[in-house]
Amino acid sequence: MATISQNAAWGSASVAGETLIQVQDVHKYYELGETRVHALRGISVEIGRSEFVAVMGSSGSGKSTFMNIVGCLDKPSRGSYWLEGVDTSKLNKRELASIRNQKIGFVFQGFNLLSRTTALENAELPTMYANIGKEERSSRAQKALEMVGLGDRTHHFPSQLSGGQQQRVAIARALVNRPAILLADEPTGNLDSKTSREIMELLKSLNEREGKTIILVTHDAALAQKYSHRIVTLMDGNIISDSQS
Repeated sequence: MATISQNAAWGSASVAGETLIQVQDVHKYYELGETRVHALRGISVEIGRSEFVAVMGSSGSGKSTFMNIVGCLDKPSRGSYWLEGVDTSKLNKRELASIRNQKIGFVFQGFNLLSRTTALENAELPTMYANIGKEERSSRAQKALEMVGLGDRTHHFPSQLSGGQQQRVAIARALVNRPAILLADEPTGNLDSKTSREIMELLKSLNEREGKTIILVTHDAALAQKYSHRIVTLMDGNIISDSQS
C-alpha cells in the first residue's frame, strides 16, 4: 500500500491497512417476472483503507450489482456488508442515504453535470443535502476544484470545458463532502487515451496523497494493472480471482 500523507483539511487521518469494507457471503437475487436472477452468489471480500482496487469482469458478471451494494445503493438479499464497522445490511433507506452522502463519492462514465450551472455550482451540489452553510459549501467546492486542477475554471459551464475537464468537475463533486471512498464506474469510458491517463493519474494522486480508498470498475486491463493495488475479477456472480496488480 502507498504511504499516506493525509491533508488535515480533508478529514481525519487514515490508518493504512485498516479494514474499511467487509463483504461477507453476499447473495443478490432479482425477480424478473417469473424468473429469479442470482446476480451475486455468496461473495466475500475485504478492502483496506487507502487501497486502490480495480473490479473487472464481463457484462453480467455481477460488477454493477457489487458496486451498487458497496455504494449503499442496494442491499444484499443474503449476507452482510460492513462499512467502517457498521452493518449496512440492517440500515433503512434514510440511513443508507446518509452514508452515501457522507462517506462515498461516485464518479460515473457519463459526467452527469448540470449544463446550466457552473463548475463551482456542479461541484457544490452534494453539499445541498448536508447540514452545511452556504459559505462553507462554496469554500468546499472551490477547494475540491483546486484539488483536481480546475481552480481557474470555477465559473465555466460544462459546454466550455473539455471532456477531461468535465470529468474532473465530476470528481470534484464526488470529493466535496470529503468521503472516505471513491467509487469510479468506468470513469474513462468516454475519454480518449491521453485524457484517460490524466484522469487515472488524478485518481492515483487522490489515493496516494489524500488517502482516498478507490474502487474502480473498468474493462481496461492495462489501466487496472498500472494504477490499482489489487484486481478483483468477477464471473457469473462469483469472485474468480483476487490478486495484487
